[in-house]
Amino acid sequence: MKRLEDKVAVVTGGNSGIGLATAKRLQEEGARLAITGRNAQTLQEAAQSMGKGVLAVQADVAVLSDIDRLYQTVAQELGRIDVLFVNAGVGKFATLLDTSESLYDELFAINTKGAYFTLAKAIPYLNDRASIVLIALAPINPPWRRPGTSAYSAAKAALRAVAQTAAVELAERRIRVNVVSPGPILTPIYQQDGLPKEKIKERLDQMSAAVPLSRLGKPEEVASVVAFLASSDASFITGEEIRVDGGLA
Repeated sequence: MKRLEDKVAVVTGGNSGIGLATAKRLQEEGARLAITGRNAQTLQEAAQSMGKGVLAVQADVAVLSDIDRLYQTVAQELGRIDVLFVNAGVGKFATLLDTSESLYDELFAINTKGAYFTLAKAIPYLNDRASIVLIALAPINPPWRRPGTSAYSAAKAALRAVAQTAAVELAERRIRVNVVSPGPILTPIYQQDGLPKEKIKERLDQMSAAVPLSRLGKPEEVASVVAFLASSDASFITGEEIRVDGGLA
C-alpha cells in the first residue's frame, strides 16, 4: 500500500520546480492532489502532466481572499486536508543598498505573510494527525557566502519560527509541522533571471563547487524528504527542520 493512499494533499506553488516535483511524488504515494500557482498557463500544464484527477486552483498566496477560495474549493472537491506543503514563494535578490521598499514588501508579502496565512487559514480544513511542511532556506555560515540575499533570506528565515510555534499549538490535534530547507537546487529559476547561458553555467559551476557533494540538488530530492515528513514514517517528528543541501550548511 502506498504511504499516502487516499490522503488529500495541497501543494502551493505546485506548477514548477520543487513544488511540481513534490506534487508528483505525493501523487505517486497515492495522494489525491490539489495544486496552486499564480500563472494559469503553467498551472494547467502542470496539472495535465500528472494526468486526470488533479485539482488546479489559480491563487496568489499574497492575496488572502485567494487562500480562502483555495480551501473552500478543496473542501468541496476533495474533502478535508491531510497534507499541506507550503511552498509558494518568489526569489528576487539585491544588496542591502539596492533593496527597494517595493522589493522588500513583495518578498515578505509572498514568502512570509503568504506562507503564514496559507498555514493559518488551513487549520479549520485539516484532519487530525495531518502533516504540514513549510519550505524555508538552508542557513549558510559565514553570511558572506550569500551576499545580496538579505531580504529574501530574512523572509524565509521567519518560517522556522512560525513552524516551531505552530507545532506546539497544533500538537493537541496530533498535527505535525516541520520545515524543509533546501540548499542549491537546480530549478527553472536559474534559467529565468535573464543571464546569458555562459553566465548561468559559470554561476551553476561555482555553486556546485561550494557543495561538499560537488553538485547541485534535484527538485526530486527535496520532494522525497517532503513525502517522508508527510507520511506516517515521520509520525514522531514535529517542530523540526531538515536541510537538503548536500552538506553546505
